[in-house]
Amino acid sequence: MDTLSTISKRLMHARRFRAFFIFLITTISASAQKIATLEVVLDRPAAGLKVPVQLMLDPITSMADSMLSLVEIRGQKKVPVIFQVDADPERKITWLVDDQPKKHVYELVKGKPFKSDAPELKAVKKGGALTLMAGNRKLLQYQYGTVYPPAGVDTVFRRSAFIHPLWSPNGQILTSIQPPDHYHHYGLWNPWTHVLFEGDTVDFWNLKAKQGTVRFADFISHTAGNVYTQYDALHEHVVLGNNDREKVALQEVQTVRVYAPSDNPDYYIADITVRLNCPGSAVRLLEYRYGGLGWRATEEWTKENSEVLTSEGKTRKDADGSKARWCIVQGKLDDENAGVVMMSYPVNYNHPEPLRIWPENANRNRGDMFANFSPTKDMDWPLEPGRNYVLKYRFIVFNGKLGKEQAEAAWHYFSEPPLINVTRHTR
Repeated sequence: MDTLSTISKRLMHARRFRAFFIFLITTISASAQKIATLEVVLDRPAAGLKVPVQLMLDPITSMADSMLSLVEIRGQKKVPVIFQVDADPERKITWLVDDQPKKHVYELVKGKPFKSDAPELKAVKKGGALTLMAGNRKLLQYQYGTVYPPAGVDTVFRRSAFIHPLWSPNGQILTSIQPPDHYHHYGLWNPWTHVLFEGDTVDFWNLKAKQGTVRFADFISHTAGNVYTQYDALHEHVVLGNNDREKVALQEVQTVRVYAPSDNPDYYIADITVRLNCPGSAVRLLEYRYGGLGWRATEEWTKENSEVLTSEGKTRKDADGSKARWCIVQGKLDDENAGVVMMSYPVNYNHPEPLRIWPENANRNRGDMFANFSPTKDMDWPLEPGRNYVLKYRFIVFNGKLGKEQAEAAWHYFSEPPLINVTRHTR
């Protein structure tokens, strides 16, 4: 079975954190106020990956966040658990569940939250970019400032509102932007190609056509914490008109949340949620072979050193045009392996989603890597004013090798998060 790290690396991290937790395990007084018992059962192995779980907090307690502590019951011991509370719009408590054992029992008690030495997950703004980090380790960078193409290239290829770089846990760059073969490719980005709007067909993907583009408009929020970091950004899909007359056809709120388990630095989780709405006229996303969430991978990957595997068993040779719940794209970088598992949420439009995967002969037979979940690859998607349309994706970004078992387990807990059984003792 493929693993995310070597046995020796796992032993090293296990020894370090075993010593850490022996020091931190506390005997909580029997008189401590127990608010609720929380039971999480993993219905199948998580294949070495932690599972994010979330619970509405206000129905359980009205106690302030600063007065709450979470512990896991392990035999006779009570082990402090790192958690994070989000209050938008109602309070939710989030933490990561270990893949072992199958059944986890926690207590929510009155007490000061455990202060971890694990690196804080944070969002740092600088020079037109927002970088999501775990301590000093960069994970991904969202470009909200306008990035121009190289000198001598038409400035119509300028863009904002995209992710680049997407780093592997060990720091290798997994995205590329403005490659000479496709100056309109921007790392990890989300335009649509053929869009029917007010009687015209507009291309927001191919910037050379000078019909449309996608722009950063504003930040709604960005969050730091011990469990995850997150940003919410407003994008505008703009129709370019003559004489500088422009019109917004679509508004998009992009939410990116990153979890980075401190005791296994070989992977992290990035959840990408896209909310679309029509601020004026109706929009119809027309059937086309690509469009939606696209990933132009590192220029270091070719058909010689990268590979694809989908949930349906397709590879680089036959994945294009197939449908999938998940897709692994991985390859050699420096002297090690790195990659991403792309996952589509079950209620996404046209799920399992069609894939656009460049064939092995792409770009003059180099076999450069491009991957795209494209819900409109084989059917139109009509969008009406007054409604919100949501697409959810999860990326597992990793170093090492990752195989079918781990991808299937990760998708299972993305699509069906574990139920949390709550026994309330006091508010």
